Amino acid sequence: MNYLVLLRHGESVWNKENRFTGFTDVELSPTGVEEARTAGAALHGKNIRFDNVFTSTLKRAYTTADIVLKEVGQGGLEQVRHDDLRERDYGDLTGLNKDDMRKKYGEEQVHIWRRSYDVQPPGGESLKDVVARVEPYYRAHIAPLLKEGRNVLLAAHGNTLRAMLIILGEYTPETVNNAEIPTGVPLVFEFENGAASKNYFLKAA
Repeated sequence: MNYLVLLRHGESVWNKENRFTGFTDVELSPTGVEEARTAGAALHGKNIRFDNVFTSTLKRAYTTADIVLKEVGQGGLEQVRHDDLRERDYGDLTGLNKDDMRKKYGEEQVHIWRRSYDVQPPGGESLKDVVARVEPYYRAHIAPLLKEGRNVLLAAHGNTLRAMLIILGEYTPETVNNAEIPTGVPLVFEFENGAASKNYFLKAA
C-alpha cells in the first residue's frame, strides 16, 4: 500500500481577511503556520514518509509543505513546484472581500462564482478550467509515481484539490460543490495496485 496525501495550505493572511486570493502570493497567517505543524505531526504520528512532493508556485502552498516535511523529519526532501497546481484565478474579484461582494452582487451570484463548476468569475477561471490544467499535470507527473508504489504529498489550494477529487473519481462536476476541504488537514488516499482504495482526513491525535 502507498499514499497520496492532498493538503490544502494552512490559513493565509487573506483567508483570515476573507478575501478572494487566487494567484496573489500571500503569506501564511500565524494560525496557518500552526495548522501546517499540526498536519505534519498527524502525518508523523501515522508514520507516513514521502518519496515525492509537489506544490504550486505560491508561497502559502510550498511553505506549508516545508513545515510538514520538517515535522515528519524530511526537511531536505526536494519539492517540485509548478504553476499548473496554483489556486483558481479569481480574476476581477482578486483581493476583494467576499462579504462586500455578497452585499454588492447578492449571495446567490457570489455562491455561483465560488462554487459552480463551469461559471467563470469576471476575468477569472472556473473550476472546469482548473481541472483542465491540473489533470494533464497529474496524469503526466504524479499518477506514474503512485503506480510505482511511491508516497506522494501534494500541497496546494482548495480549488486545486477539488479538481483532484474530480480527477480521482471521488466527486463529479455535479457533486463537487459538496466537497469541503479545510485548511491544513491532510486528506489521505490509500493506493493499492495503482488505484485508490479509500480516503480519509487525518487529524492529529
